[in-house]
Amino acid sequence: MAITNKTKYLSTTALSKELKMGVKDVFQILLDNNYIERINDNWILTERGKQLGGITKKHPRIGEYIAWNEEIKTDNMFQSSSEPLLNATALSTHFGVSKFKMNPILSELGFVQKSVKGWVVTKLGLSIGGKQLEYDKTGVPYVNWPKSILQNKRLVETINELQGTETTEPSTASEESKSLGFREKFIANHRSADGHYVRSRAEMLIDNWLYMSEIAHAYERKLPIEEDVYTDFYLPVGKVYIEYWGLESDPKYAERKQKKLEIYQKYGFNLIELQDADIQNLDDILPKKLLKFGIQAY
Repeated sequence: MAITNKTKYLSTTALSKELKMGVKDVFQILLDNNYIERINDNWILTERGKQLGGITKKHPRIGEYIAWNEEIKTDNMFQSSSEPLLNATALSTHFGVSKFKMNPILSELGFVQKSVKGWVVTKLGLSIGGKQLEYDKTGVPYVNWPKSILQNKRLVETINELQGTETTEPSTASEESKSLGFREKFIANHRSADGHYVRSRAEMLIDNWLYMSEIAHAYERKLPIEEDVYTDFYLPVGKVYIEYWGLESDPKYAERKQKKLEIYQKYGFNLIELQDADIQNLDDILPKKLLKFGIQAY
């Protein structure tokens, strides 16, 4: 009697567990290689996927799903993504901070965001190599990082600031200061109610409004990106940035504004824009704009 070897097939979820990779990462690799495609919120096996050994199976409870010959585990498309990743504990050890503070620091920078349980990578986090994973037993999400994050400029600067370590600014001026001399031209000599020194009366009114509304905020915070760009105001709650555009009649200022807007859009940051006409009506305008990002002002 002949003995035949029965081919073992794995669902994409089971395959991701075998590979010790995130389910989303495996789906993305298969999608990038044209083995599957997304149609009407369903994953469909392509002809190329069938040639690779993929089949469609039916389950009495979940319906149709794609399964793969287990030999797919050795395919080079997965091997190329096998760079060791670092978890939050490894990052905390490297930077010398508490493991309980590492994810909140990454969240403050906008690299991750808190979910009901665990942490979820953001668009900005994905852009620097963050990988979304989840614990097998609990399903709680977490994020791992490539080694390159250890040299991430904004992360290193933030860690140094929190630890009280002085950092030396690059001797070369940023594009903003080279093109406009903005900080030299507009000195921060307007003192707001919370002690911030800002560069205009309008910014002082915005700062005072946030302070009196008991909304924590930072003034002229550097964006958590490699580009050397500062925002007017940053609200940690909601990860919201506020820009006041006060000199739009100036061509150079308008050019600077456009470049900054492109950066906000590129990284998907939450942005509130204020114009001159808004300053005298902050009580009406800001609560509505803040509410869009889940921030209530009283």
